[in-house]
Amino acid sequence: MDKRESCGVVAAISKGGGPVAEIIYKGMLALQHRGQDAAGMVLHSGRFSEKRGLGLVSEIFTEKDLSAGGGLGIAHTRYPTTGTCNIEDVQPSMHGRLNLAVAHNGHIANYAELRAEMEKKGVSFRGTVDSEIIMNVLAEAFDAGESIGGAARHAMDRLDGSYSVVAIKDGTLFAFRDPRAIRPFELGESKDAYIAASETVAMDINGAKHLGPLLGGELAVFGRDGITRKMLAKARPMHCMFEYVYFSRPDSSVNGIWVHEARGRLGQALAKEAPVAADVVIPIPDTSRTAALYLSRALGVPYEEGIIKNRYVARTFIMPEQRLRLKAVRAKLNPVKAAVDGKRVILVDDSIVRGTTTKEIVELVRRAGAKEVHMRITCPPILHPCFYGVDMSTYEELIANRKSVDEIRKYIGADSLHYISLPALKKAIGAEICAGCLDGKYPTAQGTKLARERGDSGGCGCG
Repeated sequence: MDKRESCGVVAAISKGGGPVAEIIYKGMLALQHRGQDAAGMVLHSGRFSEKRGLGLVSEIFTEKDLSAGGGLGIAHTRYPTTGTCNIEDVQPSMHGRLNLAVAHNGHIANYAELRAEMEKKGVSFRGTVDSEIIMNVLAEAFDAGESIGGAARHAMDRLDGSYSVVAIKDGTLFAFRDPRAIRPFELGESKDAYIAASETVAMDINGAKHLGPLLGGELAVFGRDGITRKMLAKARPMHCMFEYVYFSRPDSSVNGIWVHEARGRLGQALAKEAPVAADVVIPIPDTSRTAALYLSRALGVPYEEGIIKNRYVARTFIMPEQRLRLKAVRAKLNPVKAAVDGKRVILVDDSIVRGTTTKEIVELVRRAGAKEVHMRITCPPILHPCFYGVDMSTYEELIANRKSVDEIRKYIGADSLHYISLPALKKAIGAEICAGCLDGKYPTAQGTKLARERGDSGGCGCG
């Protein structure tokens, strides 16, 4: 727990020219878990119309907004990667002169260098969001007379990091993905529309069939009659492992892998690596449920929903301040005393980043009467920062970089602690993954450079 990730995107084009606002809105609802601080939608019907705001999707958009015209559009759900969320940073980003709108999921690792370079050339920025960099990189190419394909290829050459991009240029909807395919990106088709989104649940809510992922380095141009796809750069996939461990919904298929099945394999691997005598297996809701269930079956220990979540409190990883995250843990999670009192408890969670939230949860379970508490984690220790969209940007904030596993066990107050091994994680996911936060091997040059500049503090664990 205790981490954040940047956002979700949705795009749609109507086959018959009808309005797509409701399709996009439903997709945003399905992706609300990826960002709860803000959302924005841009529709096109000969000209752009836009609506954005702070808060949940259902709080921002009204029935009037959903009846707006526009046969194609893009949208975004957001959390702030640093600090608080300002309306200036709510995507999509707009370039009025070029009739261009852009939204993305991911993080541009060379953002600072590109922004400084552009500002020297007189480019002004509305906020600090990465989509403005992507928009202005595309603008460079369009101003030079490039086609959509040429502009997307130019962006791939200029941008270092993770980016799943949806955009509209002069009434044409297009999308592209970084060659490493770090963040997820899926395509779909309903009877009325073609859809692109961060996860397949955005297709499901619209009754659309899944067409598979957009590949790394691939461009998709959407028309009323179909999707034209073209490889612009060699795909070298290294998918973010956190998508399978934590971020994506379990009912999503990500890069051709069902998240539910991957998490089940993670639970089975934990049972094999670190069996322990216990009376009950309890997941820390929500993302560890599948892993806990499969661990329970493998060990023959009963599974219980022993921690109840108040669903009217936001996900703690999205909150920008640690003080707010800890207050939210106490308000959000409550142990079931009847399930834990006097029992040896196995708690299953997806990860430990800073450790403070985990410590709070173990204390809650002990106060409810647990005789023993054994922590099992479906991600290896997090040793290194992430530069591709997960809010773990410094070595100092990572508890595993400063403490050994046993020191972490003592800090969180558990009787035992076991992290899944990296080989078992890779086998359970079954795809080429970005594990830079675990082993320090980053998939891009800028990620490697940033890690070297920030300096490894010589820790004991991974993130």
